[in-house]
Amino acid sequence: MQVYLDYSATTPPDPAVVATMQRHALTAWGNPSSLHHWGERAALAVETARWQLAQLIQAPSPETMVFTSGGTEANNLAIFGVAHGYDRPQHLIISAVEHDAIAAPARQLAARGWQLTVLPVDGTGRVNPLDLVAALRPNTVLVAVIYGQSEVGTIQAIADLAQITRRHGALFHTDAVQVVGRLPVDVQALGVDLLSLSGHKFYGPQGSGALYVRPGVALVPLLAGGGQEGKLRSGTQAVPTLAGLGVAAALAGERLGAESKRLGELRDRLLSQLRHNPHLLPTGNFNHRLPHHLSFVLRDVPPTLTGRELVRQMNLAGIAISAGSACHSGQAAPSPVLTAMGYGPRQAQTGIRFSLGRETTAADVDWVVMVLGQVLGRAIASHLAPVAG
Repeated sequence: MQVYLDYSATTPPDPAVVATMQRHALTAWGNPSSLHHWGERAALAVETARWQLAQLIQAPSPETMVFTSGGTEANNLAIFGVAHGYDRPQHLIISAVEHDAIAAPARQLAARGWQLTVLPVDGTGRVNPLDLVAALRPNTVLVAVIYGQSEVGTIQAIADLAQITRRHGALFHTDAVQVVGRLPVDVQALGVDLLSLSGHKFYGPQGSGALYVRPGVALVPLLAGGGQEGKLRSGTQAVPTLAGLGVAAALAGERLGAESKRLGELRDRLLSQLRHNPHLLPTGNFNHRLPHHLSFVLRDVPPTLTGRELVRQMNLAGIAISAGSACHSGQAAPSPVLTAMGYGPRQAQTGIRFSLGRETTAADVDWVVMVLGQVLGRAIASHLAPVAG
């Protein structure tokens, strides 16, 4: 029995998305910037997708949606797009649990002289709004805090953090890649200036995403060229891909409430069974958490058993999960997210993640629990077995 529980990494494209992309590849292959009929047909497909995406996050108008190649480009456009608007280095604030698509651009800016503050998090991965208040400076121009943390599933108090930031006069960005399509998102109610999303996290095509840009927010584009996407992202739009993204957004909006509830129940079913395993310690915040997400660190296991090794062993059993640690020169490195949450170097190498999706069933959950118990049992028994001599 094969079970895929890595939906936070990517989701399979919905059949309706694939059909839409195939149809547009054959019928809307014109350049959307062209003035003739073929161009108009392609432009209509692009603008329909823009409207569908704006509806999903309650954006004030479709024009606030800037299409990108995914969440990474959207995050980079937000960070560098703001920063490049200043002649001199200013002050930037991010959280300690950002995806590297935010953390890496921030580090690049710091290397160029920007002042960078990294907000601490508590043991569940949450930012304290009072820490943001204390960190703000007269020259703070941007605050970036991830909405739903991909590794441990914790959701931040984005509306509160955005309000604090806006009151100070700075811009606020959130990486909502793990949230959009899984929970209701209203950018106007949140009060954010910039929000990143990625289509392949909600059953859309890989290589598709967008950055919401609040009206009145000025960004410097990363790409120079033809001036597409409101002059913020030059390059001929990938019409079939964007049409697929639009359909994925529409479907996500239709299914959001029921699917979030179903996934939350399956997640809790998984947790109720795994929390009794003495070798698994749950991580993240369970009052503020992504509905499809469950994460653990290992305890009292052999030193050779890291999160990555457990992923490999589960894969051999036909089950896909994910690990939180990175790999450098063949060695598992401690997860920066788990380290920021207070876990020691050894335990921060043992993070694992289960993320559920549309195809996940209760039978899948029960099977994974049984197999994981067997895999952990074999690993520990093998370590304890005496060496023949």
